[in-house]
Amino acid sequence: MLTPRGPATAFPAIGFGTYKLNGAEGVEVIKRAIGHGYRLFDSAFNYENEGAVGKAIREAPLDREQLKLTSKLPGRHHSYKEALAAIEESVFRSGLDYIDIYLIHWPNPRVGKYVEAWQALIEARERELVRTIGVSNFLPKHLERIETATGVRPTVNQIELHPYFPQLKALAYHREWGIVTEAWSPLGRGSDLLSNSVIKKIAKAHNATPGQVVLAWHRALGSVPLPKAQSDARQIENIASLKLVLTDAEFAAITRLGRPDGRLHDQDPATYEEF
Repeated sequence: MLTPRGPATAFPAIGFGTYKLNGAEGVEVIKRAIGHGYRLFDSAFNYENEGAVGKAIREAPLDREQLKLTSKLPGRHHSYKEALAAIEESVFRSGLDYIDIYLIHWPNPRVGKYVEAWQALIEARERELVRTIGVSNFLPKHLERIETATGVRPTVNQIELHPYFPQLKALAYHREWGIVTEAWSPLGRGSDLLSNSVIKKIAKAHNATPGQVVLAWHRALGSVPLPKAQSDARQIENIASLKLVLTDAEFAAITRLGRPDGRLHDQDPATYEEF
């Protein structure tokens, strides 16, 4: 039986998504985000930008310990030896001495090697290639299987989470077992979420933007959102959401926007596989 415990590391209240931020231009965007106050940066082996994020971190006028880089292991490298080599490659690409947080990107249950991948992450942590290990898109049955097999529980699970898909059961499970919940697509990418009348009404009441309202909802919910923003204006807007506090009624109204199957990208971890 699993036993509850707190997360092993402190997480900022908001992170910064880096998908498609590549090359010199990506470096500059990320450096501006650092200047605006972001401290947690979400990358992945498959984003092919660990080098850009690492360069921005290396050139930042801050102590290395103040900045957290996350990367993720792709499905094609779930076997133990391949996973270790991929993690080493991630560190080499970043140009850093270590990666702060490393996740398994998807469980890929039909392939069924995610326990091997988890064993490789444990080894990478013991070798100090990474500081904190976790998973992404894992369901409770996947979480329980890797802990049963290894005795080690993930510190974080990064999942699709937004008002149309609030994942209340997953959040409750994570909270009970001391797992940090990170949210990808926190602003409902590709949907009409930011033009929803409920969101817009609450935004008007606070003299805020719809995006700020949704990010404030994440904070009230207990998740760490990872919005991506290229422009200075949007970066500043998103991080300013930390000052916005919703009323209980507003929080409840936004949560009621949830739909029975609110996934926006048809990526159910029980069947979806990504390599």
